[in-house]
Amino acid sequence: MRRLFVILGLFLITAGVSQAQVVLSEYPTPTSGSQPFAITGGPDGNVWFTEYRVNQIGKITPAGVITEFAVLTGNSFPYGITAGPDSNLWFTERYGENIGRITPAGVVTEFSVPSGGNPLLITAGPDGNLWYTSEFLNKISRITTAGVITEFPVVTGSSFPYGITTGPDGNLWFTESGSSQIGKITTAGVVTEFPIPTANSNPLGISEGPDGNLWFTESATNKVGRITTAGVVTEYSIPTASSVPVGITAGSDGNMWFVEQDTAQLGRITVGGVFTEFAVPTSGTEPEFITSGPDGNLWFTEFTGHKIVKVDVELMVANAIDACKHNGWASLHRANGSTFKNQGDCIQYVNTGK
Repeated sequence: MRRLFVILGLFLITAGVSQAQVVLSEYPTPTSGSQPFAITGGPDGNVWFTEYRVNQIGKITPAGVITEFAVLTGNSFPYGITAGPDSNLWFTERYGENIGRITPAGVVTEFSVPSGGNPLLITAGPDGNLWYTSEFLNKISRITTAGVITEFPVVTGSSFPYGITTGPDGNLWFTESGSSQIGKITTAGVVTEFPIPTANSNPLGISEGPDGNLWFTESATNKVGRITTAGVVTEYSIPTASSVPVGITAGSDGNMWFVEQDTAQLGRITVGGVFTEFAVPTSGTEPEFITSGPDGNLWFTEFTGHKIVKVDVELMVANAIDACKHNGWASLHRANGSTFKNQGDCIQYVNTGK
């Protein structure tokens, strides 16, 4: 009996049904050994990413065509990247200690970080500015689109702020990898911290969820966490041990998606805490970060595989609906093991998760 995953893991197919798979397409970067790292949807309908090892910013079209642009400062190790409010892309240079701006046409401008500190991840804020974390500075910083930088200290020392995102409450939320806390900073610079129940969890990625909460990865304790805007934390253990979850994002299907660095898997968690995991086509590639692209698909980076991966969401939905038809629903079941009453019940579950 064969087991096949359908519609990004909403249910499992057993024997007697035509195969419908998670559709993953891998695109190698033109420059070998590039180590693509952070990734984001761009204002131009493409997906943009940093190439950590070769000092470049990459752009990939929905069709998989990649263009690379050199960063001005040599050996800068570009790290985080995000779409800015000015229709440009903004990125951090970990060792160049600059914040970079690149237009959709590929023109790069750099702004020096006044206190250094190795800038890491960056996001667009609700105030029309960009906000980023620093590896050693223990601060959250704001940069205007004109390049003016203001720094705000984090309350806990040696907290090592890492991931950062805008929350549904109009504040910025960030992970503290060194202190196992989630931080909140207002646009005025006021910081509040919330401890994660599991000690030494090393939280990394963080993203706003479709449920009005923030979701984050715990790389050291193999969990995905959820925090409400009031600071209430819930943790969910990932089925595969020692997976090292890193990047996380909200998908167009109303679920959260994350990548597992050490097991080379793509993970999905519903807002109710139900997991499904999928193997990446090439093993040992160290997936790092993931984003929801302008095309409605999911895109993620393979750090040691030197590839960009597209997850075709629409095709998988179509495959799943097709699998429900022609009495196929009778051989299917939900992620919780319950069966379907009829074809309509099966298709409703594909479309709504209910």
